[in-house]
Amino acid sequence: MAQTNQYTKILLSKKIGKEVSSYSGGYGTVYDSGTKTQGIVDSLGNITFESRSGISHIFKNRFILTSQESGRIKSTVIDEKGNQLLPLDEQTFNTPWLSDERIISSKAGKDAVYDYNGRLIIPYSDRIQFAGEDRFFVLKDKQWFLYDPEGKQVNSRGLKSDFHFENGRALIINETNESEIIGKDGQTLHKFSRQVYNSDAYPYLITKNKTTGKYGLIDTEENILAEEMFDEATPEYFGEKKYIYLRKKGKATVFSKEDRNLYPANFKYLTPLFDHLFTVYNDKTGKTGIVNLQGEIIYPQEYDFIRNFNISGKDFIYLKKAEQEQLLDKDLKNILEENTRIIAFYPDRLIIKKQDAYYHFSVLDKSVSVMKDIASIKEQLPDFFNIFNLYSKPVVCRNSSGMYGIIDEKGKEIVPFTYDDIIAFENSENEFVVKKQDKYGVLNFQNEPLKDIVYDKYYWQKEVLRLDKDKKTDILYFTRFKNKGNRL
Repeated sequence: MAQTNQYTKILLSKKIGKEVSSYSGGYGTVYDSGTKTQGIVDSLGNITFESRSGISHIFKNRFILTSQESGRIKSTVIDEKGNQLLPLDEQTFNTPWLSDERIISSKAGKDAVYDYNGRLIIPYSDRIQFAGEDRFFVLKDKQWFLYDPEGKQVNSRGLKSDFHFENGRALIINETNESEIIGKDGQTLHKFSRQVYNSDAYPYLITKNKTTGKYGLIDTEENILAEEMFDEATPEYFGEKKYIYLRKKGKATVFSKEDRNLYPANFKYLTPLFDHLFTVYNDKTGKTGIVNLQGEIIYPQEYDFIRNFNISGKDFIYLKKAEQEQLLDKDLKNILEENTRIIAFYPDRLIIKKQDAYYHFSVLDKSVSVMKDIASIKEQLPDFFNIFNLYSKPVVCRNSSGMYGIIDEKGKEIVPFTYDDIIAFENSENEFVVKKQDKYGVLNFQNEPLKDIVYDKYYWQKEVLRLDKDKKTDILYFTRFKNKGNRL
C-alpha cells in the first residue's frame, strides 16, 4: 500500500466507526464519543488498547498515557497494548526532536533520561537538556556536564550554561567569560580573545564589540577579516552558504568565503543566485535587479520577479517584467523564444505556453512536446516560490470539455478530469477543494478523497479548511505539500 497517513486515518475512522485523531508508523489514537474513552488502533483497524485516560502518540508503537486521580495528574510511557514501560507518576515528558531512542522525564523539579523500553539512562538530576545530535547536558551542583546517549559522562569539565551542538561543535562562554568552541566531548577546539557572537558560518566567526555593540568577522585563528564597525552581520543559512553579509548605514558588504575578501555594495540586501551574482531589491519601487560581487549592475532594478532554478542539473535565472519573461543560462543568454510564458518549473523540465497551446519544454535541447487536450492551466503566483517550495506543484488543468483535473510534472494524470472546478491553495498545502454539481469536497495530490463532495461552502482559514453543510461545519487541518506522509 502506498497511501498517506492522512488518508489511512480517514479510512480507519470509517472502518471502525470512531474518530482516529492521529496516525503514523502503523498505529494511531482513537476516540469513542459514546464511551468517552481513548484508545490505540493498528493499521488493520484493531483496537489494541482502550482507557479513560488521555493517550498521545509519540512515534510508532509508543504513547504517553496521562491519568487524573484526586486532582493529581500522572503520566507514563506505554506500548501499543497499554503495557507501562515507566512507572505511572506525577511527571511530564520531553521527547527531544521526537526522538525514537530517548525521552526526558521531569518530576519534583528533577529530570532523568530513559529509553523507550523503560531503561534508566541518566538518573534524576537538577536538570537535563538535549544538546543536539547525540549529547545531553546534565546540571549538577550548578554546573552543566556532557553525557552521551548511553548515560556516560564524557569528561569532567563543568560549564556555567548549557549550549547546543551543530555539526559536532558548540559555541560557549567558558569559565573565564571567553568565547570558546568545544567539541562533542567538551574538548576545546578554539578559544578567542574577542566576543564571538555567531559561529554558524564556521570556520568564520561573527564577533561583537562589548563596548560599541558593533560587529566584525574573524577566522578560527583570530585573524581579523572585518573590523568591528558594522551594524549587522548575517551568515547565509540556506543554499551553498558562500557568503556573509555585513551591513552599515543601510549598505551591505559581502564577505566571500571563496577568496576571503570583502566586497562593499550600494544595496542593503542581496540574495545569491549563482556565479557570484545576486538579486537586489528596491524598497521604494518594489522592483528587483541583478548585480555581481563587485557591485556592478548586470540587470537594472526594473523586474517584477527574479529567481534562480536548477533544472536538469543546470543553473538558470528566471526574470519577469510585466508580460516579458526570460530564462537565462550560465552565460546569461535567454533560452526562451519570443512570446513564451513559463507556467511551471520542475527539476527536469518546464511547462510553457506559446500562443494558445501548452508544452513540456526540455532545457537541455530546447525540445518541446505538446500537452494534448489541455485548454488552460491555473498558474501559481511567483511569490509561491521560497526555500520550502523550490519547484511548482502539480498543475490544475482544464480540458477541451471544460472539466478540471491535475497532472504531474511528467504529464501523468494524477487527478482525473471529472470536476467542474479545482481550487488549489498557494501556500504549498497538500489539500485542495474540488467542485462537482455545486457541491464541494477535498482531495490531496495523491488523489485520496479526504472529504466527500457534499458541502455547500468552503473557507480557507490559515491552517485549516472549513467546510459547511446544512448549517454544520467540518474542519480539515492542512498538511504541508512536501510532507506526503509515511508509507505503510
